[in-house]
Amino acid sequence: MTNVWFITGAARGMDVDLAKAALDAGHRVVGTARNADKVTAALGEHENLLALSLDITDPAASAAAVDAAVGRFGSIDVLVNNAGNFYAGYFEEISDAQFRAQMETNFFGPLNVTRAVLPVMRAQRSGHVITISSAAGIIGQEFCAAYAASKFALEGWMESLHYDLTPYSISTTIVEPGFFRTELLVEGASSIWPELSIEDYAERTARTIEAWKSMNGQQGGDPAKLGTALVTIAALDAPPLRFVAGADVVAGVEEKARLLLDQVDAHRDLSSTMALDNA
Repeated sequence: MTNVWFITGAARGMDVDLAKAALDAGHRVVGTARNADKVTAALGEHENLLALSLDITDPAASAAAVDAAVGRFGSIDVLVNNAGNFYAGYFEEISDAQFRAQMETNFFGPLNVTRAVLPVMRAQRSGHVITISSAAGIIGQEFCAAYAASKFALEGWMESLHYDLTPYSISTTIVEPGFFRTELLVEGASSIWPELSIEDYAERTARTIEAWKSMNGQQGGDPAKLGTALVTIAALDAPPLRFVAGADVVAGVEEKARLLLDQVDAHRDLSSTMALDNA
């Protein structure tokens, strides 16, 4: 069975590999990026590929892209929200404008695209919304205050969206990748450093930026394998609500789950005394 995939951020990063995997499996792909020419450059000419320019922060552009996708292929069966960026830094050094820009792209962007796609899926009474989160969407990390906030927000939205869409036979999956060899850490491309400078943070910021830079090109995850895995997951009769991608994240999520349970147990008696006395 072939499906129509609508993929954001398909000009670079892991979604190039995902788009290739979907095309190789015989699916039709709508690949979007800010510049459609870059999608074609990354994926080549293909009869089953529609490359579109899309700024996900623009609701009208999202609606127009969905209309173009349906006009070309007649439906949208799988939506993959992946386009995003990384505003790195300690919270006090990330400007208000930077923090809002992070949320606009990583959180409100996927909302815009999904809001445009869902009427198509509801009319079909079928579909699958896949949103690429991050290990930072479930585990807070140093130097990631804005990025983690955007990804935590995505996860809360997606967990709730599942209940909204189940009556219409639309599935949802949150994907939590670890460190994959993509362009996320390329300075100026996807990584943006803090605008502000506070003396208390100066030495830590300089050291941490160099550490992040040194990781670019050294990540252990293979984005082609992730692309193949997501095509496999999308074909399942009961796709997972959450897919943890990478052994590094599996270990981190297990540790976080244990930490949450330990914290519940540590104050269980006090936590259980909150009821009104006359209840």
